[in-house]
Amino acid sequence: MVETQDSFPFGCLLEYLFTLVGLILFLLDIALDIWTVVSFYQDGAYVYMAVMIFLLLGSSVLLQVFSWLWYSDSLNKIESKVEKFTDRHSLIKPFHFLQLGVYLRYAGVVETSTMDFHHYTNNFREGVAMCLNHDLQMLRLFETFSESAPQLTLMMTRILQRGEVERITALKILTSAAAISSSIALYHRSMRIYLPEKCKMSWISTVIYFLWNLLLIIPRVTALALFCSVLPSYIIAHFLSLWMLLVLAAWSQKTNYMEHSGWEWLYRAAIGLIWYFSWLNVSTGSIKLKSIFYYSFMALDTMLLLGFWWWKVFEYAGCWSSLNPHIVIPTLLGLYAIGILVKMIYYRWLHPNSDKEKITEPTEKGKFRRAATCDTDSVSSLEDIAAST
Repeated sequence: MVETQDSFPFGCLLEYLFTLVGLILFLLDIALDIWTVVSFYQDGAYVYMAVMIFLLLGSSVLLQVFSWLWYSDSLNKIESKVEKFTDRHSLIKPFHFLQLGVYLRYAGVVETSTMDFHHYTNNFREGVAMCLNHDLQMLRLFETFSESAPQLTLMMTRILQRGEVERITALKILTSAAAISSSIALYHRSMRIYLPEKCKMSWISTVIYFLWNLLLIIPRVTALALFCSVLPSYIIAHFLSLWMLLVLAAWSQKTNYMEHSGWEWLYRAAIGLIWYFSWLNVSTGSIKLKSIFYYSFMALDTMLLLGFWWWKVFEYAGCWSSLNPHIVIPTLLGLYAIGILVKMIYYRWLHPNSDKEKITEPTEKGKFRRAATCDTDSVSSLEDIAAST
Protein backbone atom coordinates (compact mmCIF):
# COMPACT_ATOMS: atom_id res chain seq x y z
CA MET A 1 0.00 0.00 0.00
CA VAL A 2 1.27 3.45 -0.89
CA GLU A 3 1.51 5.95 1.92
CA THR A 4 -0.89 8.88 1.95
CA GLN A 5 1.91 11.37 1.43
CA ASP A 6 3.02 9.64 -1.78
CA SER A 7 -0.52 9.59 -3.16
CA PHE A 8 -0.65 13.34 -3.25
CA PRO A 9 0.56 14.64 -6.65
CA PHE A 10 3.24 17.00 -5.41
CA GLY A 11 4.35 15.05 -2.37
CA CYS A 12 2.92 17.39 0.25
CA LEU A 13 0.50 20.21 0.87
CA LEU A 14 3.25 22.80 0.45
CA GLU A 15 3.87 21.73 -3.14
CA TYR A 16 0.13 22.00 -3.82
CA LEU A 17 0.04 25.51 -2.39
CA PHE A 18 2.94 26.49 -4.65
CA THR A 19 0.71 25.80 -7.64
CA LEU A 20 -1.98 28.12 -6.32
CA VAL A 21 0.57 30.77 -5.42
CA GLY A 22 2.13 30.40 -8.86
CA LEU A 23 -1.23 31.22 -10.48
CA ILE A 24 -1.60 34.32 -8.31
CA LEU A 25 1.93 35.46 -9.12
CA PHE A 26 1.31 34.83 -12.81
CA LEU A 27 -1.71 37.15 -12.71
CA LEU A 28 0.21 39.69 -10.64
CA ASP A 29 3.04 39.61 -13.17
CA ILE A 30 0.62 40.55 -15.94
CA ALA A 31 -0.62 43.52 -13.89
CA LEU A 32 2.96 44.66 -13.23
CA ASP A 33 3.80 44.32 -16.92
CA ILE A 34 0.89 46.59 -17.83
CA TRP A 35 1.99 49.06 -15.17
CA THR A 36 5.54 49.05 -16.59
CA VAL A 37 4.29 49.75 -20.12
CA VAL A 38 2.16 52.64 -18.83
CA SER A 39 5.14 54.01 -16.87
CA PHE A 40 7.32 54.02 -19.99
CA TYR A 41 4.56 55.81 -21.87
CA GLN A 42 4.17 58.46 -19.16
CA ASP A 43 7.94 59.03 -19.10
CA GLY A 44 8.01 59.45 -22.87
CA ALA A 45 10.28 56.41 -23.27
CA TYR A 46 8.50 55.16 -26.37
CA VAL A 47 11.36 52.98 -27.57
CA TYR A 48 11.47 51.16 -24.24
CA MET A 49 7.69 50.86 -24.30
CA ALA A 50 7.81 49.31 -27.79
CA VAL A 51 10.53 46.86 -26.76
CA MET A 52 8.55 45.94 -23.64
CA ILE A 53 5.40 45.27 -25.65
CA PHE A 54 7.41 43.18 -28.12
CA LEU A 55 8.83 41.08 -25.26
CA LEU A 56 5.38 40.56 -23.74
CA LEU A 57 3.74 39.55 -27.01
CA GLY A 58 6.67 37.43 -28.18
CA SER A 59 6.86 35.55 -24.88
CA SER A 60 3.10 34.97 -24.80
CA VAL A 61 3.04 33.62 -28.35
CA LEU A 62 6.00 31.32 -27.62
CA LEU A 63 4.23 29.89 -24.56
CA GLN A 64 0.96 29.36 -26.42
CA VAL A 65 2.71 27.57 -29.30
CA PHE A 66 4.48 25.15 -26.96
CA SER A 67 1.33 24.60 -24.92
CA TRP A 68 -0.75 23.88 -28.02
CA LEU A 69 1.84 21.50 -29.45
CA TRP A 70 1.93 19.54 -26.20
CA TYR A 71 -1.85 19.41 -26.04
CA SER A 72 -2.14 18.27 -29.67
CA ASP A 73 0.27 15.41 -28.95
CA SER A 74 -1.69 14.14 -25.94
CA LEU A 75 -5.39 14.98 -26.37
CA ASN A 76 -6.29 11.34 -25.72
CA LYS A 77 -4.58 11.54 -22.32
CA ILE A 78 -6.53 14.51 -20.97
CA GLU A 79 -8.07 13.65 -17.60
CA SER A 80 -9.17 16.90 -15.95
CA LYS A 81 -12.81 17.90 -16.41
CA VAL A 82 -12.02 21.44 -17.50
CA GLU A 83 -9.66 20.22 -20.23
CA LYS A 84 -12.09 17.51 -21.34
CA PHE A 85 -14.81 20.14 -21.61
CA THR A 86 -12.68 22.46 -23.74
CA ASP A 87 -11.57 19.54 -25.93
CA ARG A 88 -15.14 18.26 -26.36
CA HIS A 89 -16.30 21.69 -27.51
CA SER A 90 -13.18 22.29 -29.65
CA LEU A 91 -12.10 25.22 -27.50
CA ILE A 92 -8.47 24.31 -26.86
CA LYS A 93 -7.21 25.94 -30.06
CA PRO A 94 -9.30 29.13 -29.58
CA PHE A 95 -8.05 29.35 -25.99
CA HIS A 96 -4.46 29.33 -27.21
CA PHE A 97 -5.24 31.76 -30.04
CA LEU A 98 -6.59 34.16 -27.41
CA GLN A 99 -3.38 33.66 -25.36
CA LEU A 100 -5.27 31.78 -22.62
CA GLY A 101 -3.64 28.36 -22.93
CA VAL A 102 -1.52 28.76 -19.79
CA TYR A 103 -4.62 29.54 -17.73
CA LEU A 104 -6.23 26.38 -19.06
CA ARG A 105 -3.22 24.41 -17.87
CA TYR A 106 -3.36 26.05 -14.45
CA ALA A 107 -7.04 25.11 -14.22
CA GLY A 108 -6.25 21.49 -15.09
CA VAL A 109 -3.42 21.23 -12.57
CA VAL A 110 -5.40 22.86 -9.76
CA GLU A 111 -8.47 20.70 -10.44
CA THR A 112 -6.58 17.40 -10.61
CA SER A 113 -4.44 18.25 -7.60
CA THR A 114 -7.45 19.31 -5.55
CA MET A 115 -9.28 16.06 -6.32
CA ASP A 116 -6.29 13.99 -5.22
CA PHE A 117 -5.77 16.15 -2.15
CA HIS A 118 -9.36 15.62 -1.00
CA HIS A 119 -9.61 11.90 -1.76
CA TYR A 120 -6.00 10.81 -1.07
CA THR A 121 -6.27 8.12 -3.70
CA ASN A 122 -3.43 6.50 -5.54
CA ASN A 123 -4.63 6.34 -9.14
CA PHE A 124 -3.82 7.51 -12.63
CA ARG A 125 -4.61 11.12 -11.76
CA GLU A 126 -1.41 11.29 -9.75
CA GLY A 127 0.75 10.75 -12.82
CA VAL A 128 -1.42 13.10 -14.85
CA ALA A 129 -1.10 15.85 -12.24
CA MET A 130 2.66 15.45 -12.12
CA CYS A 131 2.95 15.70 -15.90
CA LEU A 132 0.62 18.69 -16.08
CA ASN A 133 2.64 20.37 -13.36
CA HIS A 134 5.91 19.63 -15.15
CA ASP A 135 4.63 21.08 -18.43
CA LEU A 136 3.41 24.14 -16.56
CA GLN A 137 6.79 24.61 -14.87
CA MET A 138 8.51 24.24 -18.25
CA LEU A 139 6.29 26.93 -19.72
CA ARG A 140 7.06 29.20 -16.77
CA LEU A 141 10.75 28.58 -17.40
CA PHE A 142 10.34 29.64 -21.03
CA GLU A 143 8.46 32.72 -19.85
CA THR A 144 11.21 33.55 -17.37
CA PHE A 145 13.91 33.77 -20.04
CA SER A 146 11.80 35.13 -22.90
CA GLU A 147 10.17 37.87 -20.82
CA SER A 148 11.36 38.29 -17.22
CA ALA A 149 15.13 38.21 -17.81
CA PRO A 150 15.03 40.53 -20.88
CA GLN A 151 12.58 42.79 -19.03
CA LEU A 152 14.95 43.03 -16.07
CA THR A 153 17.79 43.91 -18.44
CA LEU A 154 15.62 46.57 -20.07
CA MET A 155 14.63 48.04 -16.73
CA MET A 156 18.23 48.19 -15.52
CA THR A 157 19.33 49.80 -18.79
CA ARG A 158 16.69 52.51 -18.41
CA ILE A 159 17.79 53.19 -14.82
CA LEU A 160 21.45 53.39 -15.81
CA GLN A 161 20.83 55.76 -18.68
CA ARG A 162 18.86 58.04 -16.39
CA GLY A 163 21.65 57.88 -13.81
CA GLU A 164 19.28 56.80 -11.04
CA VAL A 165 20.74 54.05 -8.91
CA GLU A 166 19.10 54.16 -5.49
CA ARG A 167 18.59 51.65 -2.72
CA ILE A 168 14.94 51.08 -3.59
CA THR A 169 15.94 50.57 -7.22
CA ALA A 170 18.57 48.03 -6.23
CA LEU A 171 15.96 46.25 -4.11
CA LYS A 172 13.58 46.02 -7.07
CA ILE A 173 16.34 44.62 -9.27
CA LEU A 174 17.32 42.06 -6.64
CA THR A 175 13.69 41.00 -6.25
CA SER A 176 13.33 40.46 -10.00
CA ALA A 177 16.55 38.45 -10.13
CA ALA A 178 15.33 36.37 -7.19
CA ALA A 179 12.08 35.65 -9.06
CA ILE A 180 14.09 34.37 -12.03
CA SER A 181 16.25 32.15 -9.81
CA SER A 182 13.21 30.80 -7.96
CA SER A 183 11.63 29.79 -11.27
CA ILE A 184 14.73 27.74 -12.12
CA ALA A 185 14.85 26.15 -8.66
CA LEU A 186 11.15 25.23 -8.66
CA TYR A 187 11.42 23.67 -12.12
CA HIS A 188 14.39 21.59 -11.02
CA ARG A 189 12.50 20.56 -7.88
CA SER A 190 9.44 19.57 -9.93
CA MET A 191 11.61 17.20 -11.96
CA ARG A 192 12.53 15.33 -8.78
CA ILE A 193 8.91 14.23 -8.29
CA TYR A 194 9.51 11.52 -10.88
CA LEU A 195 12.37 10.03 -8.89
CA PRO A 196 12.48 7.74 -5.85
CA GLU A 197 12.13 9.49 -2.51
CA LYS A 198 15.86 9.38 -1.79
CA CYS A 199 16.50 11.33 -5.03
CA LYS A 200 14.17 14.22 -4.24
CA MET A 201 15.51 17.60 -3.23
CA SER A 202 15.36 18.72 0.38
CA TRP A 203 14.43 22.29 1.10
CA ILE A 204 18.01 23.06 2.07
CA SER A 205 19.16 21.80 -1.32
CA THR A 206 16.46 23.88 -2.99
CA VAL A 207 17.60 27.04 -1.19
CA ILE A 208 21.25 26.48 -2.13
CA TYR A 209 20.24 25.70 -5.70
CA PHE A 210 18.33 28.98 -5.76
CA LEU A 211 21.29 30.84 -4.24
CA TRP A 212 23.95 29.84 -6.75
CA ASN A 213 21.61 30.56 -9.64
CA LEU A 214 20.96 34.00 -8.19
CA LEU A 215 24.67 34.67 -7.79
CA LEU A 216 25.28 33.75 -11.44
CA ILE A 217 22.28 35.52 -12.94
CA ILE A 218 22.90 38.90 -11.29
CA PRO A 219 26.34 39.45 -12.92
CA ARG A 220 25.08 38.25 -16.29
CA VAL A 221 22.00 40.48 -16.44
CA THR A 222 23.90 43.44 -14.96
CA ALA A 223 26.69 43.13 -17.54
CA LEU A 224 24.13 43.07 -20.36
CA ALA A 225 22.39 46.14 -18.93
CA LEU A 226 25.67 48.04 -18.50
CA PHE A 227 26.70 47.24 -22.06
CA CYS A 228 23.28 48.23 -23.41
CA SER A 229 23.33 51.50 -21.46
CA VAL A 230 26.37 52.75 -23.36
CA LEU A 231 26.10 50.83 -26.65
CA PRO A 232 22.35 50.27 -27.15
CA SER A 233 22.68 49.81 -30.90
CA TYR A 234 25.00 46.84 -30.50
CA ILE A 235 23.02 44.77 -28.00
CA ILE A 236 20.81 43.35 -30.77
CA ALA A 237 23.87 42.28 -32.79
CA HIS A 238 25.37 40.72 -29.66
CA PHE A 239 22.19 38.82 -28.87
CA LEU A 240 21.56 37.54 -32.39
CA SER A 241 25.13 36.40 -32.99
CA LEU A 242 25.43 34.65 -29.62
CA TRP A 243 21.89 33.24 -29.76
CA MET A 244 22.44 31.64 -33.18
CA LEU A 245 25.66 30.10 -31.90
CA LEU A 246 23.82 28.72 -28.87
CA VAL A 247 21.04 27.30 -31.07
CA LEU A 248 23.67 25.44 -33.10
CA ALA A 249 25.15 24.20 -29.83
CA ALA A 250 21.71 22.88 -28.83
CA TRP A 251 21.45 21.17 -32.22
CA SER A 252 24.83 19.53 -31.66
CA GLN A 253 23.42 17.99 -28.44
CA LYS A 254 20.91 16.07 -30.59
CA THR A 255 17.95 17.04 -28.43
CA ASN A 256 14.79 14.93 -28.64
CA TYR A 257 12.30 16.86 -26.55
CA MET A 258 9.44 17.53 -28.94
CA GLU A 259 7.11 14.88 -30.31
CA HIS A 260 7.86 15.84 -33.93
CA SER A 261 11.32 16.53 -35.27
CA GLY A 262 10.17 19.57 -37.22
CA TRP A 263 9.24 21.41 -34.03
CA GLU A 264 12.51 20.42 -32.36
CA TRP A 265 14.13 23.53 -33.83
CA LEU A 266 11.64 25.70 -31.98
CA TYR A 267 12.67 23.99 -28.78
CA ARG A 268 16.35 24.49 -29.63
CA ALA A 269 15.66 28.17 -30.30
CA ALA A 270 14.09 28.45 -26.86
CA ILE A 271 17.06 26.65 -25.31
CA GLY A 272 19.41 29.09 -27.03
CA LEU A 273 17.44 31.93 -25.45
CA ILE A 274 17.74 30.35 -22.00
CA TRP A 275 21.46 29.73 -22.48
CA TYR A 276 21.92 33.42 -23.26
CA PHE A 277 21.19 34.03 -19.57
CA SER A 278 21.64 30.74 -17.71
CA TRP A 279 22.64 27.09 -18.07
CA LEU A 280 20.16 24.31 -18.89
CA ASN A 281 21.25 20.77 -19.61
CA VAL A 282 19.33 19.19 -22.49
CA SER A 283 21.19 15.99 -23.34
CA THR A 284 22.25 12.76 -21.75
CA GLY A 285 25.71 11.96 -20.49
CA SER A 286 28.13 13.67 -18.16
CA ILE A 287 27.56 17.39 -17.74
CA LYS A 288 30.85 18.29 -16.06
CA LEU A 289 32.74 19.19 -19.24
CA LYS A 290 29.67 20.87 -20.73
CA SER A 291 29.24 23.01 -17.62
CA ILE A 292 32.91 23.96 -17.53
CA PHE A 293 32.87 24.98 -21.19
CA TYR A 294 29.60 26.89 -20.85
CA TYR A 295 30.52 28.85 -17.73
CA SER A 296 33.99 29.61 -19.06
CA PHE A 297 32.55 30.88 -22.33
CA MET A 298 29.89 32.97 -20.59
CA ALA A 299 32.47 34.37 -18.17
CA LEU A 300 34.56 35.55 -21.13
CA ASP A 301 31.51 37.04 -22.80
CA THR A 302 30.49 38.79 -19.57
CA MET A 303 33.98 40.22 -19.14
CA LEU A 304 33.88 41.39 -22.75
CA LEU A 305 30.61 43.23 -22.10
CA LEU A 306 32.01 44.82 -18.96
CA GLY A 307 35.15 45.80 -20.84
CA PHE A 308 33.15 47.64 -23.50
CA TRP A 309 31.15 49.37 -20.78
CA TRP A 310 34.36 50.48 -19.03
CA TRP A 311 35.68 51.79 -22.34
CA LYS A 312 32.56 53.87 -23.10
CA VAL A 313 31.36 54.82 -19.61
CA PHE A 314 33.61 57.89 -19.42
CA GLU A 315 31.47 59.48 -22.11
CA TYR A 316 28.32 59.12 -20.01
CA ALA A 317 28.41 61.35 -16.98
CA GLY A 318 25.19 59.96 -15.51
CA CYS A 319 26.44 56.40 -15.35
CA TRP A 320 29.91 57.41 -14.20
CA SER A 321 28.60 59.53 -11.32
CA SER A 322 26.56 56.60 -9.99
CA LEU A 323 28.81 53.64 -10.74
CA ASN A 324 32.56 53.35 -10.49
CA PRO A 325 33.91 50.67 -12.87
CA HIS A 326 36.78 49.96 -10.48
CA ILE A 327 34.18 48.81 -7.95
CA VAL A 328 31.42 47.45 -10.17
CA ILE A 329 33.49 45.12 -12.35
CA PRO A 330 35.39 43.36 -9.52
CA THR A 331 32.12 43.05 -7.59
CA LEU A 332 30.27 41.40 -10.47
CA LEU A 333 33.13 39.06 -11.29
CA GLY A 334 33.41 38.23 -7.59
CA LEU A 335 29.71 37.33 -7.43
CA TYR A 336 30.15 35.15 -10.49
CA ALA A 337 33.09 33.33 -8.90
CA ILE A 338 31.18 32.88 -5.63
CA GLY A 339 28.22 31.50 -7.59
CA ILE A 340 30.45 28.90 -9.24
CA LEU A 341 31.88 27.99 -5.83
CA VAL A 342 28.41 27.59 -4.29
CA LYS A 343 27.39 25.43 -7.23
CA MET A 344 30.41 23.18 -6.66
CA ILE A 345 29.48 22.90 -2.99
CA TYR A 346 25.91 22.00 -3.95
CA TYR A 347 26.96 19.19 -6.28
CA ARG A 348 29.60 17.95 -3.88
CA TRP A 349 27.52 17.76 -0.70
CA LEU A 350 23.87 18.78 -1.24
CA HIS A 351 22.80 17.32 -4.57
CA PRO A 352 20.34 14.41 -3.96
CA ASN A 353 21.94 10.99 -4.25
CA SER A 354 20.37 8.38 -6.50
CA ASP A 355 20.45 4.67 -7.09
CA LYS A 356 20.81 3.60 -10.71
CA GLU A 357 19.28 0.21 -10.04
CA LYS A 358 16.07 1.81 -8.77
CA ILE A 359 15.71 4.38 -11.53
CA THR A 360 14.23 3.59 -14.90
CA GLU A 361 13.63 6.04 -17.68
CA PRO A 362 10.04 6.30 -18.94
CA THR A 363 9.85 5.53 -22.63
CA GLU A 364 6.27 6.63 -23.33
CA LYS A 365 6.17 9.50 -25.78
CA GLY A 366 4.56 12.79 -24.91
CA LYS A 367 4.57 14.40 -21.49
CA PHE A 368 6.27 11.51 -19.67
CA ARG A 369 9.09 11.43 -22.20
CA ARG A 370 9.58 15.19 -21.92
CA ALA A 371 9.68 14.98 -18.15
CA ALA A 372 12.30 12.27 -18.35
CA THR A 373 14.54 13.92 -20.89
CA CYS A 374 14.93 17.48 -19.72
CA ASP A 375 16.34 18.70 -16.44
CA THR A 376 17.44 22.18 -15.46
CA ASP A 377 20.97 21.60 -14.34
CA SER A 378 21.81 18.01 -13.63
CA VAL A 379 20.66 15.59 -16.33
CA SER A 380 18.24 15.12 -19.15
CA SER A 381 17.48 11.48 -18.47
CA LEU A 382 16.70 9.93 -15.12
CA GLU A 383 19.53 7.44 -15.45
CA ASP A 384 22.09 10.29 -15.73
CA ILE A 385 21.11 11.74 -12.38
CA ALA A 386 23.20 9.16 -10.58
CA ALA A 387 26.24 10.06 -12.69
CA SER A 388 25.94 13.76 -11.82
CA THR A 389 26.04 13.33 -8.03
